Amino acid sequence: MRTKYSFFFLPFLLTMLSCGIYKFNSASLSPDYKTFSIQNFTMSAAGGPQNMSLSFSDKLKEYYQRNTNLKFKNTDGDLHLEGSVISYEQSPVSATAGDKAAMNRLTITVEVRFVDKIDEQKNFEKEFSFYQDFSQETSLTQAETTLVPKILDQLVLNIFNATASSW
Repeated sequence: MRTKYSFFFLPFLLTMLSCGIYKFNSASLSPDYKTFSIQNFTMSAAGGPQNMSLSFSDKLKEYYQRNTNLKFKNTDGDLHLEGSVISYEQSPVSATAGDKAAMNRLTITVEVRFVDKIDEQKNFEKEFSFYQDFSQETSLTQAETTLVPKILDQLVLNIFNATASSW
């Protein structure tokens, strides 16, 4: 029974690989792209964990390495990303009867410059923002340990989709 399925799967797999376009987690990648580079993001926002911008840069690099066949270069990759964390804000979301915040929101915004050396029409500079809500009974310092990694993961995913979805 296995050989029957293998007989159909092998030609399909060979056909897909010979087309010249590879697909990795929703990123269709032309074989013209060989490398990527990500300059460490800077911290332009007040507040937040000290290593947040470095952690964000590392998460972005790891995501590209896991989800594409591109090789990492320190500088001058076919695809290049750089930017900074420009906002780290806590704000009230909903009020209780006593005009106190029942929920607070932590929002992180990063500004990204994306350079595609092969197709310069895809270059952009834009902001990506994401947030998580937390109870007013929890301090920001307490909430940071769980919220910041979640927010950064979502920002990485959003940036990857913005840069990889149109290949």
